[in-house]
Amino acid sequence: MAKTTILVTGAAGFIGYHLSKKLLELGNDVVGIDNINDYYDTALKYGRLTDLGVEVNEPQSNKHKGFSFYKADISDKPALEEIFRNNSFDYIIHLAAQAGVRYSIENPDAYVQSNVQGFMNILEMARHYKPKHLIFASSSSVYGLNGQMPFSTSHHTDHPVSLYAATKKANEMMAHCYAQLYNIPCTGLRFFTVYGPWGRPDMAYFGFTQKIFNGQPIQVFNNGDLMRDFTYIDDIVDGIVRLIDKVPQKNEAFDNKNPDPSTSSAPYAIYNIGNNKPVQLKEFIETLENALGHEAVKEYKPMQQGDVYATFADVSALNKVCGFEPKTNIKEGLGKFAAWYKEFYQQA
Repeated sequence: MAKTTILVTGAAGFIGYHLSKKLLELGNDVVGIDNINDYYDTALKYGRLTDLGVEVNEPQSNKHKGFSFYKADISDKPALEEIFRNNSFDYIIHLAAQAGVRYSIENPDAYVQSNVQGFMNILEMARHYKPKHLIFASSSSVYGLNGQMPFSTSHHTDHPVSLYAATKKANEMMAHCYAQLYNIPCTGLRFFTVYGPWGRPDMAYFGFTQKIFNGQPIQVFNNGDLMRDFTYIDDIVDGIVRLIDKVPQKNEAFDNKNPDPSTSSAPYAIYNIGNNKPVQLKEFIETLENALGHEAVKEYKPMQQGDVYATFADVSALNKVCGFEPKTNIKEGLGKFAAWYKEFYQQA
């Protein structure tokens, strides 16, 4: 991929930080946007930005080694417009969103503001400023009540079980609409349980680690019988980077009398991006305990509202288009996370 200027929204977030770092290593110029909200500890977000070379106490925009940063909210359209007027982006990678399945039950308005209105603003910017490719984050949660395994993008996703999932489904539909109406090449990525260093504290493995070191019990839902397609962050970033210049084309053979959800007559594509090897939660916890060198005290709980029993990604379509192939197993990935956690939080 030739040197380009790439906008990464949610650049202080988990995936956004790792992606920005990789894009910079590859010689690209990266412009990051993040509102640095307090959904989880902002010290972690500022730590990521510092690692990217941002002087966080400097003015709104900082430049260091090809990385510019704007503290801005994607739901603030005038702020976005100013950023787009002052920059020229070859590609947009939209990762900013209000994350978390369970929090969407407690604070639904935050999801509509960020995930719906915010994404609408990004689409409008793409409409007027014409990037070569808009890649946006969807989620495995869109599969909802679908029980077919592995999850395929050819499956219908009409039964979400959380508002978070519903907003991600809405993002897919909104992007398709803009691709159809304005010929904006759009690709959605359904992420499957991403984990690794610099991760999100609201994710189970991170919370487990904090409680294990604090001597607190961890809550294990559905007796640990849940299955998740845990995907290491480096594999996720590799998949995104591979996809950037794989601009979706219109499928001239699209059958509108028997429409396949995985393809379109618009320049639009949707892919799963996961490990393709689901792991039982009980095994995941045991591997984490071994990596940390500490055993967890466990409290077993029933299934939580908004949860699904299993996730399992069929990634064959992504492999076909860009050669995506996850390489990191749970033992290796959790080992790297544990080493980072101990160093960052100075745990013995």
